Amino acid sequence: MILRGIARLARGDAKGIEEFSGTLEAFSASLAPLIAFPLAGAIITAMAGDWKMAIIGLLSRLCAVLALPVIVYEFARLFGRQAGWLRTATALNWCFWLVLPAILVAAFLGAFLVQLGLGMLDAQLAVLALAGLYLLWNRWFIFKAGLGLGGGQAALMLLASLAVTLALAALPWAAGLPGLHHPSLSTLP
Repeated sequence: MILRGIARLARGDAKGIEEFSGTLEAFSASLAPLIAFPLAGAIITAMAGDWKMAIIGLLSRLCAVLALPVIVYEFARLFGRQAGWLRTATALNWCFWLVLPAILVAAFLGAFLVQLGLGMLDAQLAVLALAGLYLLWNRWFIFKAGLGLGGGQAALMLLASLAVTLALAALPWAAGLPGLHHPSLSTLP
C-alpha cells in the first residue's frame, strides 16, 4: 500500500493519500528510516572523533525531521482539518524517498542535455532545479490532497515548512561551530 500510495502521489493522483494509514503506528513506522539515516551519520562522525559535530548534527536533523509533522498538525488545526493531519504527515514522510528516483531521472536527463551540447555545469544546475521543483510540487500536492486544502493554503504550508526545515538544517553552521566556517567568511564582523 505504501509504494502504491507513493507512486500515485508522485503522479498527482490525490487518491494516493488514501493508501496511507492515519494511525500512530503507521506514522511511527514512516519516521523510522528518517531517523535511522541521521543516526548512522552521527555515529560515523563520532567515530571519526568529532563528537560535538555528531551530536549537534544529529539533533539538528532530528528537529528538521520532526518539525514537518508539527507544522502539518498546526496548519491542520488552523484550517480546521485536524482529522487528516496524521495521514498527511505519514504520506509526507514516505514520499521523502521520492528524492532517490528524482536524482536518478535528473542524472539521465543531465547526461542527455550534455549530449545535446549543453555544458556540464549548466546541465547539472538545470536538472537539479527541475528535480527540486518537482519535489516542492509533490510536497505542496500532498498538503493539498491530504488536508483537502486550496492551492493557496497548501502554498502557505509549503513556505512555512521550507523556512523551518532549512533553518533547522542550517543551525549547526549558524551556531558558529569550529571547523564549519568558510575561511573567506572569517573577516566578516
